[in-house]
Amino acid sequence: QVQLVESGGSLVQAGGSLRLSCAASGRTFSSYAMGWFRQAPGKERDVVAAVSVSGSNTYYANSVKGRFTISRDNAKNTVYLQMSSLKPEDTAVYYCAARASAYASGTYYSGLAMYDYWGQGTQVTVSS
Repeated sequence: QVQLVESGGSLVQAGGSLRLSCAASGRTFSSYAMGWFRQAPGKERDVVAAVSVSGSNTYYANSVKGRFTISRDNAKNTVYLQMSSLKPEDTAVYYCAARASAYASGTYYSGLAMYDYWGQGTQVTVSS
């Protein structure tokens, strides 16, 4: 089992940057595929980015391609979401998620239902 704690959310002006972090507990972080999702008020939770166990393969939603970067540091049990050129429509609660994937190190998962564990979320607000 793994517990996830997000941090780094804040109020930022449009065009600015933020880096979100998700710290995972437990000794098996390196066997979990990770994802970032977001949920705006009144909307469904959607995938933002995902990364495989190995970190070699990544996925991005079309809306964030070229602006966001997901990465992981297995030695620090942490996954990051670097966000740049932020837009007001990026405003949402951002969630980190984990899926056990010990035997598929190169696989990422982009579906919400594919994940087993979730953090509590961190608020990102982008002002225009």
